Amino acid sequence: MTRTDQDTWDLASSVGATATMVAAARARASVQPQAIIDDPFAAPLVRAVGVDFFVRLVDGTVVPSDAEEGERDLQLETDSMAVRTRFFDDFFLNAARDGIRQSVILAAGLDARAYRLAWPPGSVVYEVDQPKVIEFKTTAMADIGASPTCDRRTVSIDLRDNWPEALRRSGFDTSQPTAWSAEGLLMYLPPEAQDQLFDHITALSAPGSKLATEFHGDTDRTMKDRARQFHDRWANLGCDIDLSGLFFEGERSNVVEYLGAKGWEVTARPRREFFADYGRKFPDDEESQLRNIVAVTAALR
Repeated sequence: MTRTDQDTWDLASSVGATATMVAAARARASVQPQAIIDDPFAAPLVRAVGVDFFVRLVDGTVVPSDAEEGERDLQLETDSMAVRTRFFDDFFLNAARDGIRQSVILAAGLDARAYRLAWPPGSVVYEVDQPKVIEFKTTAMADIGASPTCDRRTVSIDLRDNWPEALRRSGFDTSQPTAWSAEGLLMYLPPEAQDQLFDHITALSAPGSKLATEFHGDTDRTMKDRARQFHDRWANLGCDIDLSGLFFEGERSNVVEYLGAKGWEVTARPRREFFADYGRKFPDDEESQLRNIVAVTAALR
């Protein structure tokens, strides 16, 4: 599968399938012993999408051909998504604690934070994603009787289009500090679109706004290498969706440096440190793509 600048998808194909994959991992993580996240909506959403492999993953009936290696890979993916989810959950809750009442979740996918987090009164949460994705999730959540815990506002648009204008039309207030998330997103954007994303966020943000994202801090590994490793790990578990060509290649800006030049005060930590924070074992594997993932939080001066 090769990406193009104007490709589209639903939750069972291409980039959309990764949203279902992540939801399946969140569902598994939520029922693990000493769980560090609680997402009761992940499993119902995965079942609503209906991709057989991910449904079996949620139901615990996936049987890898290599049981030992498969179980290790599956636990790694589960722990990785649990740690990533907890990082962004904590980011939004801490921003709300600090008085921010306007949040934007970019490429929201099957993220259910607007339904499951304890948002303070007056909180507005914007979810931005492709129209098919937004429509599916809104309908699926209504079908299971779920109600948002905030003022949830959907913005149905591709991030490669004029999403800032669509966000404003949905009521976004540029005079208010905003909490922004770009979770599991950057590698699915062309390098120039990554820069443009942060340019737009900066232009829309009032002083005191906060941002959370993460990126691969290495420069000696190509996106093709990461995509191959990503695809192979899931293929070993029995996933028959082609995940090998989802990432855009090309030299990328260092996120920490780029945001710093835009006036953000940036803090960066390797994801492995969050594994330790949350009591999860980080894989000591030189080939693991997780080794170079950097979690970033930033505040606009």
